[in-house]
Amino acid sequence: MRILILGATSAIAQAYARRRAAGMDFVLAGRHEERLKAIAADLVACGAVSAEPLVLDLAELEGIEPAVAALRARFGEIDEALIAYGTLGEQAVSERDLDEAIATIDTNFTSAAVWTLALLKHRPPGPFTLVAIGSVAGDRGRASNFVYGAAKAALDRFLEGLTQKYDGTGVRIIRVKPGFVDTPMTASYRKGALWATPDRVAADIERAVAKGRRVVYTPWFWWPIMAIIRNLPWFVFKRLKI
Repeated sequence: MRILILGATSAIAQAYARRRAAGMDFVLAGRHEERLKAIAADLVACGAVSAEPLVLDLAELEGIEPAVAALRARFGEIDEALIAYGTLGEQAVSERDLDEAIATIDTNFTSAAVWTLALLKHRPPGPFTLVAIGSVAGDRGRASNFVYGAAKAALDRFLEGLTQKYDGTGVRIIRVKPGFVDTPMTASYRKGALWATPDRVAADIERAVAKGRRVVYTPWFWWPIMAIIRNLPWFVFKRLKI
């Protein structure tokens, strides 16, 4: 079984790959060659059959379809793909610098959607699992991060539509919605009781893949939290500083 990890240097991706390492073949895609090589060596030490680094700018839209064609030519069809890259962006910067807003949207939504379409294009019938890491930020628009949240919301709706399209086939799509995760990307944030480790999130993803779930909030308590937030009346929601 071969697993493609897009954004393999992310903390969640690394934790997930280590959990799945035994007996697997990996393709590890990302921008930083030395880090990818180190992760590949670690996975082999953990029992992976192989782990091949693939140096790519995952958000470069024009390069996605040729990259998938090259992947197929070298490795054949991928059995599972994990979309694990993204950027929080700077909300204040995005509001005054449209290039920053475009980069945030393209990284978190557009490129992820194009990767998904490219992996599914011309794919022969058979089992395939796509796991995409989104965010609870996509469940409702908030003043503090509406550019990032909108990109994650768009990805969620896109994948939901694909889930309906491929229902009853061998294609499984799993939408992962983490809350706050303690990673290098969030190093500057104050941590609290609602924060999770990358390994906790990875364990939930592994369980969702094994059980074939369509949507997973991680940790579990984000499901009731976001159910409440989604259903708050506007006159209440607009007063909350969340």
